[in-house]
Amino acid sequence: MSSDVVVGSRVAVVGGGVVGLSAAWLAASSGFAVTLVDPCPARGGASWVAGGMLAPVTEAWPGEEAVLALGSDSLARWPDFAARLRADSGADPGLDEAGTLVVAVDGADAEVLRVLADHLAGLGRAVRSLTGRELRRLEPGLGPSVRCGLDVPGDLAVDNRALLTALLAACERRGVRFDRRRVASVDTGRVHLDDGSTVDTDVVVVCAGAWSGSLHPALAGLIRPVKGEILRLRARRGALPPPSRTVRALVEGRPAYLVPRRDGLVLGATQYEAGFDADVTVGGVRDLLRDAERVMPGLAEYALDEAVTGFRAGSPDNLPLIGEVAPGVLVAAGHHRNGLLLAPVTAEAVLAMLRGDVPPESARVADPARLAAVSR
Repeated sequence: MSSDVVVGSRVAVVGGGVVGLSAAWLAASSGFAVTLVDPCPARGGASWVAGGMLAPVTEAWPGEEAVLALGSDSLARWPDFAARLRADSGADPGLDEAGTLVVAVDGADAEVLRVLADHLAGLGRAVRSLTGRELRRLEPGLGPSVRCGLDVPGDLAVDNRALLTALLAACERRGVRFDRRRVASVDTGRVHLDDGSTVDTDVVVVCAGAWSGSLHPALAGLIRPVKGEILRLRARRGALPPPSRTVRALVEGRPAYLVPRRDGLVLGATQYEAGFDADVTVGGVRDLLRDAERVMPGLAEYALDEAVTGFRAGSPDNLPLIGEVAPGVLVAAGHHRNGLLLAPVTAEAVLAMLRGDVPPESARVADPARLAAVSR
């Protein structure tokens, strides 16, 4: 981005999820006059319904080394990011450093974990292999169907709703102006709203998640919605407590995750290429509950408090888009499953570009220019 953008310039951030709020907070903290445009900041998108895993290692797979490197860099930034946010907002953002277990139910699932462990060992990222008995010593609620797994202490989690609440408070304290109208499109120096009015600005930062692809021609075809259903379960009196750390599972090839909360857990998530279909399906709920009970049978005594749909922002290569797409128009979207994980490094990259500085080295792989041919 041009280096003539200076502290004090007007910045319009489009989108009030974790990425948009983080970028707005850092920009406002650095002296930019920030307007965040979103009809329902913090609560309107995928960030509010997410599981909250910060898991670059257990998300890793051969061929996606750039995704792992970016995620690992952002994870390393998380403790300082959370501490600064706590100080600025006066609220606990809910960072959980207990670690992650990845477990397998059958032989094929165990082989997938073996491939993952070998891949990580080849990258110098050792994880500890555990038997089913060893896993149950760590988490007594795991059922007899769990046959083996991996202990990944470095993969963390965050209470997504506590985080968003803290970010909203920090933005307010730093003077971010909120415009709760809907955005129709953006171009250089202007955000066009559904009511026909505009927000004039010097720089637009598109952080609208799965909806970003429709807001500027340069993003058409680069960002798509990936539907996911997710459940929130509450531990009733007499039920086994939730696990003490995140449990990711493969159940006959189907992924599931159980992320603990103070009074229960978040259970997710299905994944469909279904556009913006917001219905929670009977089949999706059935599959999640069935597989979760295989992993932790005591969940049968929990209460089902919430069943919701979110839309991950998919990209062609599973890397986000972070950079300039037109003069005065930046994008920070396309984070797929990793919006919460990548919020710190993404916000730092956006701030660097607003200042005319060089973004973090790890974020350069997310330059939208790599996908220019796809959008044509």
